[in-house]
Amino acid sequence: MSLQTRLMTAVIGFVSLILVIVAIITSATLGRTLEDQLDQKLYGNARALASLVAQFPPNLATVENVLERPVSQVPPGLLFAVSNQVTGTSGVIFSSVEGDLSGDTESLTDAQLSQVAKALDGNHVANVTIDGIGSYRVAITSTADNVAVVAGLPRDDIQNQLATLLTVIALATLGGLILLALTTAITIRVSLRPLRAVASTATRVANQQLDRGEVIITERVPASEADPRTETGLVGAALNKLLDHVNTSLAARQKNEEQMRRFVADASHELRTPLASIRGYSELSLRALRQGGGAGSLDAVESTTSSLERIQAQSLRMTRLVEDLLLLARLDEGRELVYGTVDLTQLALEGLSDARPTAVDHHWVIDVPDEPVTIVGDAGRMHQVVANLLANARTHTPAGTTITLSVGQEGQDAVLRVHDDGPGIDPALRDELFARFARGDTSRARQTGGTGLGLAIVKAIVDGHGGTITAASEPGDTTFTVRLPITPAAATESED
Repeated sequence: MSLQTRLMTAVIGFVSLILVIVAIITSATLGRTLEDQLDQKLYGNARALASLVAQFPPNLATVENVLERPVSQVPPGLLFAVSNQVTGTSGVIFSSVEGDLSGDTESLTDAQLSQVAKALDGNHVANVTIDGIGSYRVAITSTADNVAVVAGLPRDDIQNQLATLLTVIALATLGGLILLALTTAITIRVSLRPLRAVASTATRVANQQLDRGEVIITERVPASEADPRTETGLVGAALNKLLDHVNTSLAARQKNEEQMRRFVADASHELRTPLASIRGYSELSLRALRQGGGAGSLDAVESTTSSLERIQAQSLRMTRLVEDLLLLARLDEGRELVYGTVDLTQLALEGLSDARPTAVDHHWVIDVPDEPVTIVGDAGRMHQVVANLLANARTHTPAGTTITLSVGQEGQDAVLRVHDDGPGIDPALRDELFARFARGDTSRARQTGGTGLGLAIVKAIVDGHGGTITAASEPGDTTFTVRLPITPAAATESED
């Protein structure tokens, strides 16, 4: 069964049980009250009849003699019987309309009197069903002369009232249950509407192809059905939040796939160029040897020597590229860093000294504090960070640019900055500045001579030390800022 059906069945069944119990308790209470009222009325009539019978001597104490003395206000249907050892037993039933003792009566037969006597055998009061008359409540009392006087009143009124009450309760219960069923169905349907919206949204999302290509999930649970203040609305809000996360993850997956394809294309290009050069110079060397008539030819030797030099240069270039890629892979796995005490001040001085001869047409400035700034890190990799940042500033700025390298400490962080007053970074490149094979020249031209892995390696090393690197640039003011914790968490864990 559906949730709506189960809820309605449970609610209606429980309410029905309560109403049945209430009806039983009400009818029993009312019946007991009516019986008590009838008993009080019966006892009063029994005493009145007994006082009338007591006025006669035993040999004259009969129903007929008592009826000769009219008494007003006789209840309708009153049963009156007298049992006397001298005169025997006799009894009558008064008419159903209120009157007096001289009113119309109907004599009781011996069989009917026997039914009354059997019901009162050992009891002062009892209920009896008299053939041809109906159900009666009877009571017996005795006079001083041991004359038994029986009075009885019909129970039809009680039964009729109870029947009427039960009929009213049954009709009211039926009408109430019908109204309850309609109200419950509407309430549950409205309350579960957000769940149906959630199911519908989830079904539409499930029918989308999410395993390949660019995927954007636009399906959402309507805001009116995703109110977090209600339990069912909270489910819709949670699904919308989940879909937002899934959408973000799918976008990240697509971006990673595009970056991987671009990475493979760039790496293939970087490797293809030196391989093509190696192949070309190898063929040139062989051709020179064949045309020169042997290895002893002077021209063949010179051509071969030049080709081998070019082959060696391209091999070194390809080796650097492969080493950079291997370094990035190892940094991604967190296996490359060897921690020790690193003096950033000394690294900055050495890095600037190494960079100055490579670009004598630039102005180099160093700004370090008097006291050394030390961290726990990998000295070799931190030297590579400084060298790559300085090489990046030198490569992408024209002659006459001032490049400033500064080191300092801010709080618990060591800060290293490389600043230049060159033309700045292209805004289109800023989002992918630290991506692998990212270059200002997207055509893969070789004017700058780099592989596009320098800043990617810097970021990987800084991340491995638990630090951050940021770039702020505008024409005439470009700054790369590296922040490193004095003692990175990775170093603390390795020491433990």
